Amino acid sequence: MSTPKALRQPASLRLVSGAFLTLWCLIAAFPILWITVMSVKVPIDAFAANPLDVILGPLTKAQGRGLSLIGIAAWAGYLWLTFRACTRGLPQLVARFSPFGITALGWLIAALAAGILFVAVGFGVLTPLIGAIDAALGLEPLIGLTTQHYQAVWVENAFWRNFVNSLIVTGGVVTVSLTVGTLAGYGLARSGSNLAFWILIVALVFRALPHSVLVAGYLPVFINSAEYLRPILGDAAPTLYGKPFAVIAVLVAINQPFTIWMLRSFFQSIPAELDEAARVDGCTHFQAFRRVIMPVMWPGVITTGLFSFLLGYNDFLVTSLLLDASNQTMVPAIAGYFNRETTTTDQVQAVAAAVSITAPLFLLVMVFQRQIVSGLTAGAVKG
Repeated sequence: MSTPKALRQPASLRLVSGAFLTLWCLIAAFPILWITVMSVKVPIDAFAANPLDVILGPLTKAQGRGLSLIGIAAWAGYLWLTFRACTRGLPQLVARFSPFGITALGWLIAALAAGILFVAVGFGVLTPLIGAIDAALGLEPLIGLTTQHYQAVWVENAFWRNFVNSLIVTGGVVTVSLTVGTLAGYGLARSGSNLAFWILIVALVFRALPHSVLVAGYLPVFINSAEYLRPILGDAAPTLYGKPFAVIAVLVAINQPFTIWMLRSFFQSIPAELDEAARVDGCTHFQAFRRVIMPVMWPGVITTGLFSFLLGYNDFLVTSLLLDASNQTMVPAIAGYFNRETTTTDQVQAVAAAVSITAPLFLLVMVFQRQIVSGLTAGAVKG
């Protein structure tokens, strides 16, 4: 449907707004694109003063590492097919084969499987195949590329353990935050008392506290947790300090007010007549919530869950203070590359690790893009 003439923007305004939007996109995308290029070059090329040397990687090519024209075309096609599969085919598979009918669990399994399959096919099948074709045709690399830094990070430095720790922390934060947030948000949205308003105000004030305040308050409790639990559990009482459970508790405390506020706004956008109709049909309050309201609320839940995921996934302060070295998550682990006698090789490995942790974020956004847009739209208008 065409826009009415009275509402059309002048050509000059469209040009200016388009130029600013393009400039903002370039500024926002430049850091991740540049460190991605740096991560696949040898250190001398990665930190070269000439930007063309960083992009083309002449010393990397001189070592026989890179992609020919055929390799560039093959990887471009592979990335496009992966994008199409994640945005079109994957949602249908999740809706059809989610374990126990739990969509969130299905998306988690699908995201992990898609990431593992992408790496396995791309580097286990496609890369050797391109190398064999280049050798048969005698093709030379056009762009220097190497995966040695990723291999050093994930295999030699065991970065996969930090990845598993991040999954444990973020999974715990998202699960607890959404479970408590949906119940609390629904109750507050349907409550007509003034107490609900003041509860939300107190929650907002609590959310505004600096993270360091909460860490300082919880730290003595976690350090002395074995003493507190010994009368109940005996000598087997654990020390929570340094364990993922401590980080999950603090991050949930930080995130829960925001989750409740956001989910409450989503629940308020759902007409109360749906609850009343379910009650008339014989449902209890909880059955109406689970069978009628929650299916409508999934876009809002997914959007809120994404913000909870980002909080746990990207946190540095809480995880670095409360976790020991064996249970460290990815973000503090990357900072550890610069806490020793740093070489250029260490710096490029840190860049490769930083690029690695962005891949799950892009995968989540691609998979949940429709639900995120739908959830943000639903939360913006009260219906």
